[in-house]
Amino acid sequence: MRDEVEVLFAKLDPEAAAPTQGSKSAAGWDLRALEDTVVTRGSSTKIRTGLAVAIPEGWEGQIRSRSSLGAKGMIMPNGVGTIDSDYRGELMILATWIGEGDSIHLSKGERIAQMLIAPVPQTSYREVSVDDLSKTERGEGGFGSSGRF
Repeated sequence: MRDEVEVLFAKLDPEAAAPTQGSKSAAGWDLRALEDTVVTRGSSTKIRTGLAVAIPEGWEGQIRSRSSLGAKGMIMPNGVGTIDSDYRGELMILATWIGEGDSIHLSKGERIAQMLIAPVPQTSYREVSVDDLSKTERGEGGFGSSGRF
């Protein structure tokens, strides 16, 4: 059984497009560019969506790249963006261009990212001595210690 969650959204600009789901089983909801935007190589660009959301407490929004744009060379420099449940500002997509050429032009209304809604467990941290941490096969090994490299 799947949890159901309702996310309220508001258009901060009358030209903004509501989030859309590409198919009934799609995990993410597509977000669209509010205006024509150029994403250039070597810098981070904020792409406006014209939307604000109210994600329920106990949940987060995860902003991810669309695979079609990623295949061309547009990436999110922070990997996955997190929208906290108490954020009410405009959703902005942070993007960088690493593809061919100096930039990519995104058209107004183009699907630019996906937002997934995920549960956030109530978490606490408790300090212990290093000897109280459970032992694992990997142990203290750093990068490459799992045998892959």
